Amino acid sequence: MTTLESPLQQEWTAWHRDREEQLSTPHGWLSLTALHWLDGTARAFDGIPGRWRATGDGGVELTADGDPDNGPALDGTPVTGTVRLEPLDGQPGVLVEIGERRVEVIRRTDDYALRVRDPQAITRTAFTGAPAFDVDGRWVVEGRFEAYPEPRQLTVGAVVDGVQHFPTAVGVVRFPLGGAEHELVAFPGKAGGLSLHFRDATSGSSTYGGGRSVALPDPDADGRVTIDFNRTVNLPCAFTAHATCPLPPAENRLPVAVEAGESTPPRPDLHP
Repeated sequence: MTTLESPLQQEWTAWHRDREEQLSTPHGWLSLTALHWLDGTARAFDGIPGRWRATGDGGVELTADGDPDNGPALDGTPVTGTVRLEPLDGQPGVLVEIGERRVEVIRRTDDYALRVRDPQAITRTAFTGAPAFDVDGRWVVEGRFEAYPEPRQLTVGAVVDGVQHFPTAVGVVRFPLGGAEHELVAFPGKAGGLSLHFRDATSGSSTYGGGRSVALPDPDADGRVTIDFNRTVNLPCAFTAHATCPLPPAENRLPVAVEAGESTPPRPDLHP
């Protein structure tokens, strides 16, 4: 006898398939193989052509050496001599092409680094999907968004020691879960709406210890908003050692076990 999937399950299945496809793109988060921090000394890094240094005034210099046909390129044009790159703090970096690989030059506050994206990374080639809890309607709750009078810049740590992030909080979302009322600090979503970045009682056991996030639609005129914890996702740092993800604000810790959304993923780079 065939069991028909609920609309909630059908919609989640399509969403989750898109999520896994995005994760496994050739230069997506699963392709990271290295993270090299820069200082003011021009230096080479294993397997990466050229010499790289942070300039101290908001940029990074790349000096090409060797055969330009096998060296770094920008937008398909081989780099010759020295070029200046200016990544923005906290944003996706400047991509330098090296064959099928990409070296992403990133800025985190006043620190600069090279992040290598390789389609042949084991975290990508061994990827079989993002594990998740069973979809359940009890994890879909109605909340209420209360905006701050003015957005607030927070300071949070990162999965990398010594790195800080400065996200802008826009208010709090209050909602019922597990028989009690809770609230989480809310941030703007990358594609509109809101984002909740949190830890809960599963963090560090069945889910990634650095926290997870869930995207919310725009609240209605009365601040009402639907939270579907079935669509809670891991940040990139759950899949790779070479991300610089922010940690959730200290107040975004739920005392309940949110057994919904993505669970701890396998790490073929750590446990082949």
